Amino acid sequence: MIFHDALDIAEIVRRLLEECWTADPEDLARISSYLTEGINRFGEYSTYELGVQPDAYDPNLDVDFTAAGLGQAA
Repeated sequence: MIFHDALDIAEIVRRLLEECWTADPEDLARISSYLTEGINRFGEYSTYELGVQPDAYDPNLDVDFTAAGLGQAA
């Protein structure tokens, strides 16, 4: 998405320059192709529409930390 946004921004700036607009470096510095508002970089995928229910979260790791030597603080 960032690369696509950068290409779109560059194309728009080129068109504006062709139409005799001026582009100050300060103005261009405010343009960012990495806008995070409204974008979840890691995604949210709904399975509701597909009728798929995720497995219930089980916080139990079922690991014996004392047998592995991890049960005691140093």
